[in-house]
Amino acid sequence: MIRAGIIGGAGYTAGELLRLLINHSEVEIAFVQSTSQAGLPVTDVHENLVGETTLCFAAEADLENADVVFLCMGHGKSRAFWETHQMPAGLKVIDLAQDFRDESDGYVYGLPEWQRERISQSRLVANPGCFATAIQLALLPLAEAHRITDEVHVTAITGSTGAGVKPGATTHFSWRTDNLSVYKPFNHQHLIEIGRNLGLLQGTQPAINFVPLRGDFARGILASVYTRTELSAHEARRLYEDYYADAPFTVVSPHSVNLKQAVNTNKCVLSADVHNGRLHVVACIDNLLKGASGQAVQNMNLMFGLPQTAGLRLKGSAF
Repeated sequence: MIRAGIIGGAGYTAGELLRLLINHSEVEIAFVQSTSQAGLPVTDVHENLVGETTLCFAAEADLENADVVFLCMGHGKSRAFWETHQMPAGLKVIDLAQDFRDESDGYVYGLPEWQRERISQSRLVANPGCFATAIQLALLPLAEAHRITDEVHVTAITGSTGAGVKPGATTHFSWRTDNLSVYKPFNHQHLIEIGRNLGLLQGTQPAINFVPLRGDFARGILASVYTRTELSAHEARRLYEDYYADAPFTVVSPHSVNLKQAVNTNKCVLSADVHNGRLHVVACIDNLLKGASGQAVQNMNLMFGLPQTAGLRLKGSAF
C-alpha cells in the first residue's frame, strides 16, 4: 500500500484528495496535517466524509511515515515549507500550488497528456493550475504540430470553488449567485505556465489573450479558445483525436460539449471545429478534479507505476 500524507488539509483541494484517496484501492492515508484544525476530526471540516473516515488533523507532517505527500497549501507556502523541513530520501512529492510549476528545484510539470513519461520517472511533480490545465489541453495538439500561427483568444469561466475555501467579497453566495464578472483580464497568473509550456512545444511563445470570468456555480471550468488556422474541420478533429488517442481522461467529442459532462470527474471533454478559417476549441473540466486533486492522483498513479485511472473512475453529474 502507498502511504500518502496531505499537508494543508482543510481546504477544498485537500477535501477532494481525501475523498479520492479513501476510496483508492492502493492507498492508505498516513496523515492529514492542518495547522488551523489540528486535533479536530477531519469530518468536522470535510462533512461529506462522515462515515468514511475517523482521521483527525495532525499539527505536524509525519514525513518519515509517508511514501508520497501532497502539498495543498496556498501559493508560496510550498517553497517555504521545504525551507523549514527536511525531505526524506525517496519521498515523492506532488505540489498543488504554483511554486514549482517553472520546473525549478527538480520538479516536473505534471500535465500527464504532455509529460507522462517524465512524470513516471520523477520524484517531484508540480501540479498544473486549473485554468492552465483546460487551456493547455485545448492547445497542446496544435502547439506540438507547430500550427499556432496567430494570436490565441481565450474566454474561460470558472466556478466559485476556484477561489478557495476562505470567503471573500466575490465568493459570497449573495454576490456570486445570478451574477457574472470578469477578473484579471490579460494578466491571470496561469498565463505564465501556459506560455512557457506552449512555447517549448511550438518553438516560439504564442500570444494568448485570456479573459477569465467568475461563474455563478460551484464547480467546473469551460474554456472557449479560438485562433486562425489553415486546417479544415476534418483535419483539426483528426489532429486532436490522434493526439489524445492514448489519454484516458481527455475525450474529443464529435458534438458540442458542456460543463456537466466533466463536473465530478477527472475528464477533460473537448470539441474542435473550424469556422471561416478559425479553429474553435471548447474544453470542459472540473476545476477541483482534473484541475487540481484528480490530476494530482493521476500523477501519483504514474509515479508509482499504477494505471492512470486507478481510483479515478468517477461518475459525472449529468443532471
